[in-house]
Amino acid sequence: MHDEPIDPFNGDPADPAAGLDDPEQDNPHDPLTEVERQDVLEDIADLEIYQALLSPIGVRGLVIECEDCREPHYFDWDLLRGNLRHLLDSGRTRVHEPAFDPDPDHYVTWDYARGYADGVHDTLTEGTDEVEDDDGPDA
Repeated sequence: MHDEPIDPFNGDPADPAAGLDDPEQDNPHDPLTEVERQDVLEDIADLEIYQALLSPIGVRGLVIECEDCREPHYFDWDLLRGNLRHLLDSGRTRVHEPAFDPDPDHYVTWDYARGYADGVHDTLTEGTDEVEDDDGPDA
């Protein structure tokens, strides 16, 4: 299974893009640093938690404010996971375009997802972190 579409002209001598320069050759990217790799791995792990918690209530993915075009970009869970894995493998993000007519009500921000997950965690652990009085329970 491929994360990206297969080039239908791959290896074809009549490839209409054969004469174009490869943008990746012109703009080589440095590989991710260990810190950057760890950040991406943590994002992937967080994404799994967010999807498990938010999908059952109808959230389809995350919305991210694009730094380049200053517009919100809507990513479903699988697409965002694929983009993060691509970043790990290649050291660069994929070219992106805004989604076609997404329903913003079905997407949340990273911050919202993080806060939701923290709230669920706090609710589940509520009362388990209480420390007994030094005098003991019968004092």
